[in-house]
Amino acid sequence: MYDFAIIGGGIVGLSTGMAIGQRYPDARILVLEKESSWAFHQTGNNSGVIHSGIYYKPGSFKAKFCRDGCRSMVEFCQEHGIDYEICGKVIVATTAEELPRLENLFKRGLENGIQVKRISPEEVKEIEPHVRCVGGIQVLSTGIANYKQVSFKYAELIQQQGGELKLNTKVEKISKSGNHQVLETNNGTFTARFVINCAGLYSDRMAKLGKVDPQAKIVPFRGEYYELTPEKRYLVKGLIYPVPNPEFPFLGVHFTRMIDGSVHAGPNAVLSLKREGYKKTDFDIRDFAEVMTYPGFWKLAAKHADEGIQEIIRSFSKAAFTRSLQQLIPEVRREDLVPTHAGVRAQALMGDGKLVDDFLIIHGENSVHVCNAPSPAATSSIEIGKSIVDQIPDQQHLSPTTIP
Repeated sequence: MYDFAIIGGGIVGLSTGMAIGQRYPDARILVLEKESSWAFHQTGNNSGVIHSGIYYKPGSFKAKFCRDGCRSMVEFCQEHGIDYEICGKVIVATTAEELPRLENLFKRGLENGIQVKRISPEEVKEIEPHVRCVGGIQVLSTGIANYKQVSFKYAELIQQQGGELKLNTKVEKISKSGNHQVLETNNGTFTARFVINCAGLYSDRMAKLGKVDPQAKIVPFRGEYYELTPEKRYLVKGLIYPVPNPEFPFLGVHFTRMIDGSVHAGPNAVLSLKREGYKKTDFDIRDFAEVMTYPGFWKLAAKHADEGIQEIIRSFSKAAFTRSLQQLIPEVRREDLVPTHAGVRAQALMGDGKLVDDFLIIHGENSVHVCNAPSPAATSSIEIGKSIVDQIPDQQHLSPTTIP
């Protein structure tokens, strides 16, 4: 019998386990992960950015958790010797038409309490000499980190708190036995007083296994990256982003200097034909059929048809991908880019075609389900974990401590 069972060993599941151990030191905690390693999917394939929170709607969970998470993530990396750097980033307008959107983004940053300042094209060049633009803003608190290191440290801390961690353990069925939840897996059956679903790309299906309505469907979007060849890394000093289209849910292709010194360019955003489909050829009939028969997908596709077509073109045409990058850095050439890993984003989509634009946490009987936690979930992971613990009903049989 466990007090808490967490499904999913990504950065959100592990941060939640860590937060539970801090709040309830005597709790019996179990973390189940179907893969052979922690942080195997979204966490292990993201861009490694410590986001500031500038993009998100003021007052939203994303805005608050990201702003606070930016600070707590830096403190965590400092405390535990994890690789990170606060390098800041520039967001630049490449045409005059983008300047009003850039100004709106600057104002949103101020509303969210972010360190942000307007900079001229000349000031942009002092920070990023190879960028061509007509205006920019600098976000001082943005950084980069090794989120796999962070996740493994979370797992280590859970073990130190007495928690039990199980890899290669896939939850296949959830049922009730009295007031307890019974998790049947390929590696045995486990019983817990309370279950927390942090299954990422499968969070909606896991909620349904627990007889809970996820209120949306996970639609997987693959983000494909190129990497600058080592001899062209000098073109990028830190992080360079375009002004995002507020009507489109993704940020556009950008340049990210990684913690290992490499420079990634991307991602695009295309529908994945498999929930864990990292290659164009990956296909799963159930995953594909679910999306194709979901009315919300077709409503989304109709609304963003032009942008979607451009994303698909970039996926199959290196020349088109290069042209998008040249809008930021004209010196980039096709031969400067080599393909690198892709990531798959678990994005919740509602039946009316609207993307869930905030973190979505749903309560069931003796359970909590994290049904939408894409970017900036890694940055926000400590704050998400704390919030989930705050939402768990008092455990009368446990003695809580206060999480600072």
